[in-house]
Amino acid sequence: MTHDWCGWRDATERALYGPGGFYTSGDGPGPAGHFRTSVHVSPRYAEALATLLCRVDASLGRPAELALIDVGAGRGELLTGVLAALPEPVCSRVRPYAVERAPRPAGLDDRVTWLPDLPAPGSLTGLLFANEWLDNVPVDVAETDEDGVPRYVLVRPDGTERLGTPVTGADAEWLSRWWPRPAAAPGLRAEIGRPRDAAWSRAVGTLRAGLAATADYAHTRDTRPPFGTLTGFREGREVRPVPDGTCDITAHVALDACAGPGAERVSQRQALHALGVDGSRPPLSLASSDPAAYVRALGSAGAAAELTDPAGLGSFGWLLQPVGGVCTGLLTP
Repeated sequence: MTHDWCGWRDATERALYGPGGFYTSGDGPGPAGHFRTSVHVSPRYAEALATLLCRVDASLGRPAELALIDVGAGRGELLTGVLAALPEPVCSRVRPYAVERAPRPAGLDDRVTWLPDLPAPGSLTGLLFANEWLDNVPVDVAETDEDGVPRYVLVRPDGTERLGTPVTGADAEWLSRWWPRPAAAPGLRAEIGRPRDAAWSRAVGTLRAGLAATADYAHTRDTRPPFGTLTGFREGREVRPVPDGTCDITAHVALDACAGPGAERVSQRQALHALGVDGSRPPLSLASSDPAAYVRALGSAGAAAELTDPAGLGSFGWLLQPVGGVCTGLLTP
């Protein structure tokens, strides 16, 4: 393995998506074996997406073919859950697409089209959804030197870092607009989100009409963390980010920078409540009349509470981008 210094964007690209990378290797349990996303918490997440897809379908006038595109599909868990939750009149018209660089998993529903990259621009009508995808789009990291000048952070495969050249050009303009420094102090860090802005714009562009939505760890211009958020995950634990292919490398997303015209930003808690995910406990009377149903309802309520916890998954940011002049106000109760 080479030990050359490079920026975090290039290092992460190789570590996650290069030959035998963290996401491209077909071995092992996939991402679910290393971290737990909303998709893995409960079927209620997929049920909420099925509700959203039905609302998109109605807004589009119930087209003969309705696309459901899952970007960063993992092992296809979310698509499998949504297809199981859809009513038959909608499910019969859905064409599901999984966009994922890893190989197609064995046993996946034959209806799912597995793609290594996004479909062609303007080719589909329906719902595009990306759960915790943008946080894995590689970005460069900047850190201020002793004079307060932002410089690119260089890294080796073992995670050793040093400062490189000053940040200039479009990257400097992005930092100035979207991640301004409170003071010219040394040691301040930021993730330069331009590649994510471009990736999201391209994803939205695959739709001819419909809704593009993404859910992710997020922050906004007025809440940027002063030392960045770059980190790693391995086997369910947060670890030091090391770009050698053995761990996930992730950083929170500047969703406000990604947002296009007419986009809506809400918390996951707000979005899921609007889609019918309620963490309220079932009535105690059900325990007497139907104990088994009470236990099931209690478990469902617990999962819903975890998905909408304002101190946890509920604090995730959702970005909803309507395309083609339709699919607005879909989270209005």
